[in-house]
Amino acid sequence: MTFKLVLLRHGESAWNKENRFCSWVDQKLTENGIKEAQTCGKVLKEAGFKFDLVLTSILSRSIQTAWIVLHEMEQEWVQMESSWRLNERHYGALIGLNRAELAAIHGEEKVRLWRRSYDVTPPPIDESHPSYHEIYNDRRYNFCDVPKDKLPKTESLKEVLDRLLPYWNEVIAPEVKKGKCILISAHGNSARALLKHVEGIPDDEIINLTLPTGIPVLLELDESLHPIKQHELLGDQQAIQAAIKKVEDQGKAKAPTK
Repeated sequence: MTFKLVLLRHGESAWNKENRFCSWVDQKLTENGIKEAQTCGKVLKEAGFKFDLVLTSILSRSIQTAWIVLHEMEQEWVQMESSWRLNERHYGALIGLNRAELAAIHGEEKVRLWRRSYDVTPPPIDESHPSYHEIYNDRRYNFCDVPKDKLPKTESLKEVLDRLLPYWNEVIAPEVKKGKCILISAHGNSARALLKHVEGIPDDEIINLTLPTGIPVLLELDESLHPIKQHELLGDQQAIQAAIKKVEDQGKAKAPTK
């Protein structure tokens, strides 16, 4: 028996557009992000997907993307569940900073390691950070399965996977094994972490995996939830390659604006 699982990085948000580390700061989609989600919905509908369950993070851009995709597919009635364990990676003190400007200061390779490596952790956020209280006073975190004071202050991709694995093992995997077709509308790094786990991508190779916004990623799994083949990005392949290059170029050096 073959199981299908679709991973999706949300559509473009305001801070994506501004090339800033968004992380746990709540953002809505831009007009372009809405269009990306609509296109994703059309691609999935044309491919004949019929979802039984949609899982999201508790960040608005993830949830909004799922709503739009389901609307385009005429599947608004499909059950949705949200978990903080699907949140974007916590970028600590880097939250809100411009990637290209950071590359000009610290070098492109350092920013690439912060963004894409497996076990490099950015400096932690503290109470002096302008987004600290916005994040940790947000009442959505009152409903997490860990105390608010135990939530991360920074994360490597490894730590993202560590907090994702209980959700994979206890929620996602059992539902997939029931034969449910599942859409996970999440974030670049939570999706990368899941792909690393499911496909067994080596620690030193995950740095090369880039997921653009609004592009569905298909995983086909066997009964042991091992991949039958490598994941596939669905849609116009030329447009997908251009979108990947755009994401990769975000970390190229640019002098800070005055």
